Amino acid sequence: MSATAATCLFCSAPLEATVVDLGMSPLCENFLAADELNRMEPFYPLHVHVCQRCWLVQVEEYVDPDGIFARDYRYFSSFSESWLRHAELYAERMTGELGLGAGSLVVELGSNDGYLLQYFAKSGIPVLGVEPAGAVAEAARARGVPTRVEFFGEASGEALKAEGVRADLVVGNNVLAQVPAPNDFVAGIARILAPTGTVTIEFPHLMRMVEENQFDTIYHEHFSYFSFTTVREIFAAHGLTVFDVEELPTHGGSLRIFACPAADESRPVSARAVELLTREEAAGVCTLDYYESFARGVEHTKRRLLEFLIRAKDEGKLVVGYGAPGKGNTLLNYCGIRTDLLAYTVDRNVHKHGRFTPGTHIPIHPPERIAEDRPDYVLILPWNLRTEIAAQLAGVRDWGGRLVVPIPELEVLP
Repeated sequence: MSATAATCLFCSAPLEATVVDLGMSPLCENFLAADELNRMEPFYPLHVHVCQRCWLVQVEEYVDPDGIFARDYRYFSSFSESWLRHAELYAERMTGELGLGAGSLVVELGSNDGYLLQYFAKSGIPVLGVEPAGAVAEAARARGVPTRVEFFGEASGEALKAEGVRADLVVGNNVLAQVPAPNDFVAGIARILAPTGTVTIEFPHLMRMVEENQFDTIYHEHFSYFSFTTVREIFAAHGLTVFDVEELPTHGGSLRIFACPAADESRPVSARAVELLTREEAAGVCTLDYYESFARGVEHTKRRLLEFLIRAKDEGKLVVGYGAPGKGNTLLNYCGIRTDLLAYTVDRNVHKHGRFTPGTHIPIHPPERIAEDRPDYVLILPWNLRTEIAAQLAGVRDWGGRLVVPIPELEVLP
């Protein structure tokens, strides 16, 4: 364990315990153009701490969020078919359970390209997206989703409230980890939520990250990593009661929490919520011992992946990647994988074509390149979408190629 002068993002206690140190890494969504390859590229520490007072796992803020979610931020949620289906099913369910209609309002925070709100809008339900990245916000507006380009927090929540916004449903999918000030963010939610409104927030579950060695979900864009125990404490500090929780398979294992104003006593805490709290306590998420094996597992994964890639190279095999996700860039930079071991990667996101991965400078091509080159191995970087991607790459087996998944253990698929 090492010391640092940093303080906890939630409770302001000194951060003195290390979860894992992944060394120096660039911003994971900062894909480079060809004329940028010879310029100096900033790297920042990717050192994960855990607070011994509230047990929030977190990285320090080295870059202002404006520097991360700039206008050329290139993550578009709609390029994943399975994620779109996840969003559509959620919208159908919430519409029915909450009785949403033309007189309701759904607000999504971190609404990206309108991937989710489009399904509520198609049902005639008023929607509003709040998204800090201008490029993806424009894509949302193009599909008819009203979107404000700003960082959401207490001040913007107050401004929306002054404009008469009272949300029957506030949604935040994979955004809570990306806010450097969780108190400010949750306080903003409390401002815009109707007295009988509902909040649902989805985020990767800390227990799954630790127990399944998902270290590549750590990057500078993710400031915090949440257990159910800690997230309940954060919401309670701002007058919101987390009354239910669901465990989801998305992003390697996520939680969807349900919250409401503490004054609304019509929704008692569910048995599922009590059971998960008990399970986390038994696992030891509020003890330092729980995190000690994580760093050892991370180092083991690095050695196994490098051994495989070096052996494949020595045997004259062609290895390419599939996908250019943020998590892939953590993996590539931590393991020191460059074009000598991974010739290139491909991605369905046309905005990444012709660019290069940050730090490792691996070129990104359209998916069709794989069929042209017929590689021996395809390394699936967004391993959380392995089923969807394996179906897309079914033709690889026609020439004897194999698919490889790096997390949680290196696996060469049959």
